[in-house]
Amino acid sequence: MTPARPRKLAKVPFVELADGRVQGVVSSGSDIERVYVSSVAAGSYAFACSTNNNRPCGGARGSFCNHIRALITEAVLQYGAERVARYLRVEAAAGEPSAQSITADMISARPPQGDTKAAAPVFSRFLRHLAYLELAPTTTPLPEMQWFPPTRAVA
Repeated sequence: MTPARPRKLAKVPFVELADGRVQGVVSSGSDIERVYVSSVAAGSYAFACSTNNNRPCGGARGSFCNHIRALITEAVLQYGAERVARYLRVEAAAGEPSAQSITADMISARPPQGDTKAAAPVFSRFLRHLAYLELAPTTTPLPEMQWFPPTRAVA
């Protein structure tokens, strides 16, 4: 399945709809060497955000931090707003869903802070995907690389 729109990978290099969550890796806004693993659970909207070595995010106290907001925005760019809303089981208000409306609907439900134990497997999957960057260019499909937007043909 092709992404809804190409996206820049600098802020959110990895986002996936997996394990009943929207989850991914988000770059720190203040430290270039730090990344956060953020997630939002489908249905309950329980959220978690921590560094890759399980230090809690200071902004995720009681509500969504900026990392989670960026994650939802990039998930909408990659998968489309309708698919993300359906996956998270967000009841869309009148009109087309957007990253902002999906986030606002989840926040209004006052979701609980979730467990950060999912951070290690998510970060591990992200590192495994980074290994694909070392492969020689090919035209053979690699299903695992669907999170990279198609930008050009391989010569």
